[in-house]
Amino acid sequence: MTAASVLIPTVSLETAAAQFGDASGYLAVASIGLPPRAAVDALKADLDSWFRADRDPQGYDPIVARTREAYARLVGIGVDRVAAGSQTSVFTALVAAAVPAGAEVLCVDGDFSSIVFPFLQRRDIRVRTVPLAALADSITDETWLVSFALVQSATGVVADVAAIRAAATAHGALTYCDVTQAAGVLPVDATQWDATVCHTYKWLCSPRGVAFLTVSPKFQALLTPLQAGWYAGDDVWQSCYGPSMHLAHDARQFDVSPAWQAWVGAEQSISLFASLDIPSVWAHTSGLGDQLCDALGIPQQHQAIVSWADPDKAELGKLIAAGIRASGRAGRLRASFHLWNTEADVAAVVTALRP
Repeated sequence: MTAASVLIPTVSLETAAAQFGDASGYLAVASIGLPPRAAVDALKADLDSWFRADRDPQGYDPIVARTREAYARLVGIGVDRVAAGSQTSVFTALVAAAVPAGAEVLCVDGDFSSIVFPFLQRRDIRVRTVPLAALADSITDETWLVSFALVQSATGVVADVAAIRAAATAHGALTYCDVTQAAGVLPVDATQWDATVCHTYKWLCSPRGVAFLTVSPKFQALLTPLQAGWYAGDDVWQSCYGPSMHLAHDARQFDVSPAWQAWVGAEQSISLFASLDIPSVWAHTSGLGDQLCDALGIPQQHQAIVSWADPDKAELGKLIAAGIRASGRAGRLRASFHLWNTEADVAAVVTALRP
């Protein structure tokens, strides 16, 4: 296995934030991230090249390779453990297909559907759901796989990593962790889990259509590359036609052929976040979140996503009317802070909600 690269920060938060221009009032990164200027410029240049008939498929391979390497550095795992794709649910379906008949998969109540629904399609396995707070205590010797999001989409609550890992190890359960709402804002160590999945269009600020699966060697041996195509080949451009099949030996055997333009933007975005001190990003964003909680008179949540009950979306409507972009999920208002946000955004929310 290739050793994971050490993430050494080379860009300050202030410099990175400047890449996003004037994003004041934007608190909806939990729904869709904003692209940095470098990503926009790269996409425009690529479209211009395409228009001039100055593009070919092979030219995108180095872009995909560099993006994969940057993501591997970001989540602290060897690049040979990273598969590239386009959707979280597609990778989850691959994992679901590996569950033995009769085995139990333990999921979280209210977790994002992309890491739950594929398991529910398997009528020959048992899917059990429990509240996030009870997840670790609910793992038993009967549990084959634990599937959960590191950060809950609807509420922003961060899973108890230590407790879940300890319980899974004690009971011999495998782990599948969705880091879509974590990577880019919260430090992620993909080596802690048997498999992780991430769609990068949120906190990693990439175009939609760029996703990653990481797998340990042990977990890779349990998976069948059911979606294998030419891009899963050991030599991609010698794998365009059958029936001879020579798949990659590492995690690339689970690759899905890339949506080229999306990767052009993703390279710039993910490389940017791989150059940051992610603990500082979390301190900045969760700090703003706690400031908002204090100002609104609700308990501090210590999260980049701050949420509270708003069943009729009345408060979300007030924010929208004030020009503040937030989101509503599961009967709650969801305000999400990223590195471009400042205390001025906290003040704007308070002014809109508590005039």
